[in-house]
Amino acid sequence: MSDFAGMEELLQDFLLEAGELLGQVDNKLVDLEKRPNDKDLLNDIFRGFHTIKGGAGFLNVENLVSLCHRTENLFDKLRNGELNLSPELMDVIMAATGTVREMFNELSSHVQPQPADPAIIANLEAALAGQALTAGGGQGTAAPAPASPAAEVAAAAPAEPAGDDINWDALHAVLTGGPVPQQAAAPTSTSAPATVPAEAPAPASRPAPPAPAAVEPAGRAAMGGGGGAPQQSLQKETTIRVDTVRLDQVLNLSGEIGLTKNRISNIKSQIMHGRTDGETLKTLDMAVNQLDLLVSDLQNAVMKTRMQPIGRLFQKYPRLARDLARQLGKDVELILSGEETELDKTMIEDLNDPLVHLVRNAVDHGIESVEERSASGKSAKAIVSLSASQMGDHIYIEISDDGKGMRPDMIRSKAVEKGIIDADTANTLDDRQSLQLIFLPGFSTKDQISSVSGRGVGMDVVKTNITRLNGKIDVISVPGQGSTFTISLPLTLAILPVLVVRLNEQSFAVPLSMVREIIPMKQNEIQRVSGRATMIVREEVLPVRALATLVGWEQKHAPAYGVLMQAANMTFILAVDGFVGRDDVVIKPLADIKPKGIAGATLSGDGSIVLVLDMEELLTTIPSDTPGSLFTKAN
Repeated sequence: MSDFAGMEELLQDFLLEAGELLGQVDNKLVDLEKRPNDKDLLNDIFRGFHTIKGGAGFLNVENLVSLCHRTENLFDKLRNGELNLSPELMDVIMAATGTVREMFNELSSHVQPQPADPAIIANLEAALAGQALTAGGGQGTAAPAPASPAAEVAAAAPAEPAGDDINWDALHAVLTGGPVPQQAAAPTSTSAPATVPAEAPAPASRPAPPAPAAVEPAGRAAMGGGGGAPQQSLQKETTIRVDTVRLDQVLNLSGEIGLTKNRISNIKSQIMHGRTDGETLKTLDMAVNQLDLLVSDLQNAVMKTRMQPIGRLFQKYPRLARDLARQLGKDVELILSGEETELDKTMIEDLNDPLVHLVRNAVDHGIESVEERSASGKSAKAIVSLSASQMGDHIYIEISDDGKGMRPDMIRSKAVEKGIIDADTANTLDDRQSLQLIFLPGFSTKDQISSVSGRGVGMDVVKTNITRLNGKIDVISVPGQGSTFTISLPLTLAILPVLVVRLNEQSFAVPLSMVREIIPMKQNEIQRVSGRATMIVREEVLPVRALATLVGWEQKHAPAYGVLMQAANMTFILAVDGFVGRDDVVIKPLADIKPKGIAGATLSGDGSIVLVLDMEELLTTIPSDTPGSLFTKAN
């Protein structure tokens, strides 16, 4: 029986609010280390711990109350000037907040947390008494060892694709909310590498909590343990906080839609009784147009309720970077920007693991030691930047550092040495392709395995998880100056303006943001340049990509139109049979039956399926004049 029977809702509310408070405390502690005499910061931290202690006391979590009380007393002495903040004392504080986070994780399993590590309690008592701190009492501040490679590989293993053939019945079921036929489900791969190095167990300072029902993702496990770096609840959060202003907007729009519906019903009744004069039809047209505008506004308002500022995720990482840098003997500052950028909540949760790996990778691999930085003329303090921005229908997240950068020739050599690629393949790679080798399973530039890195099971996890979000990751590195990782994520859950085109009898949608213009196509205007189809548009030679070729369908007749499109740094003409028109669609992701090159699907006004194309994936998967085999239309 649960230790919190009858208090589940109160417990969840406490964990949600206290978890956010502790995340804020963690960030303020990192700031406090830079400004130890900032009384406002100390007061904020004191109030945060006092609130957490009060909630824990209400739930009768005695071990958590006891730890929070001692830590709160320590902050009280600091803000009153009775103690001075030293690096050793900060280590003790960080160890205490890390243990509080561990206790939250145990509470999420509805069990009373175990007592705190006696060494941490002893150091807290010693600090309060003004005595010397014992060695090892602050070891909880060290960034924890990553989860075992087997767990990371298992977490990273993507589901086997269900095949490139579209199951149209299953697709329609997904779009309409009906049950998906069993044959549409994708088989899950459970295979793991035959040999995986065993991770040396980290010394446990306190008994481990009971195992939760669901296995925690590897990246989140990497943020837990004794390190105290913020960690999410073991169970995926199913609630969301919404600004009341946005809910009021939804409520107001719902009321206006109801009034417009009543007006249309009244006009319908008049028409049913034979009133079909011009004035009545004009009134109906105006009412329908009004309803169309209101529904569009309501769709946008509802979508915004799911959008959350990415800063809620970013705030976890300053503590993570600080702990890891201190463990490695480096001086690193993590700078955040663009925290107000909004992203769908589910996507924010899935970004946690990749960003953990990238921040750790920047501090461990990217940043040199203090001695190396001084020898190369750099400042002792290294800078790691984490930023987010929105451009068009994509979110861009950048993680950059001013460290030693990466040498493409060394990466190629390491890949050959580890047997990931052969020497002939390595010789054909340019610098940009060589940098992409770091995302291959098993790749690592570390010669020795440590508790932080060296097993080569980190960056492939990053790329796998980003790909699951229909995103892309790119890396630019300058030896001696640093590296920048850029994650590009589509706003798949937003209402997307599209241009609907026709191929044979099937409708496809392309993002309107990529469309420059529509032009008629004549066969005598298509020329071959180096064996590739091209057209000259206003003295500009542009490649022609037939939609039929890209999706692997048979071209029944010559395309009649071309869509002049801009994708990334490439301008091209997409050859299609015809057009349906412009539309605003809500994309439904196709997780288990997603063919390559398809971002999602939607339904047209007549109930037929419209596939939304991922043009970047299509263009990078299929050469321009090579027949494709992405999927075959069902009869």
